[in-house]
Amino acid sequence: MAITAAASRLGTSAFSDTARIELRPNATKDEVEVVVRAVYRQVLGNDYLMKSERLTSAESLLRDGSISVREFVRAVAKSELYKEKFFYNSFQTRLIELNYKHLLGRAPYDESEVVFHLDLYETEGYDAEIDSYIDSQEYQTHFGDSIVPFYRGFQFEPGARTAGFNRMFKLYRGYANSDRSQVGGRSSRLARELAKNQVSSIASPSGSSGWSHYLASSDVAPMKCLGGSVGESDRVYRIEVAGIRGQGYPKVRRSSTAYLVPYDQLSSKMQQIQRTGARIVSVTPA
Repeated sequence: MAITAAASRLGTSAFSDTARIELRPNATKDEVEVVVRAVYRQVLGNDYLMKSERLTSAESLLRDGSISVREFVRAVAKSELYKEKFFYNSFQTRLIELNYKHLLGRAPYDESEVVFHLDLYETEGYDAEIDSYIDSQEYQTHFGDSIVPFYRGFQFEPGARTAGFNRMFKLYRGYANSDRSQVGGRSSRLARELAKNQVSSIASPSGSSGWSHYLASSDVAPMKCLGGSVGESDRVYRIEVAGIRGQGYPKVRRSSTAYLVPYDQLSSKMQQIQRTGARIVSVTPA
């Protein structure tokens, strides 16, 4: 079942029907290799891995059945390889965001989760921080000892918060993108909105369309409010649109346009926008 009807343009198609990667008893050599590569891809945020960087000792223990997939994940997350990629050169809040993404497959739900892990790292150190994810009931429930962690944040499941779906797109920027090659660099993606208890709009991941989208600044007024008078009891929504064509020649697509629309005109305006070939990035109360 598709995660969302917009999966193809949001870049989540790869996670809609993909089978979970699990290390089963009596797995073949090739099956174990699939698990090993999947763990590296997930835990290292799809970053490039050289042959000389592979954790050969931990891989051997996994192939021999001496450790589980869960313990192999722990070994990768505690390794110098992981620290060099995400710990030594990143802000602490960014590291926590990535730990949630890599080890639990979701984004932090609120600021209290980030504060908890900041305190844990300060009092007990790096290893305790990593163990807190892998030894959690949440990890056990969704992955157990044999399943490679995967991105759960794109699916709505019991106990999940809808804010996590939007926030996941701040951390995930496309199937071919790595967590060390994003424009945001070492800075936190969620610190500001978590502090304000706000939820971000969804922007398509990099490379999911033929043009770039840049969010309009929140302090820039929309172009116009469409039609009629709006009473105090009426609801007004802000529609942010990307890729709308400007008039004239050449046919240039504007990066972002915003409209204020009364609730009773919302549906017709959205249909009008879609007929132009533009894409609706977000619809939020004004």
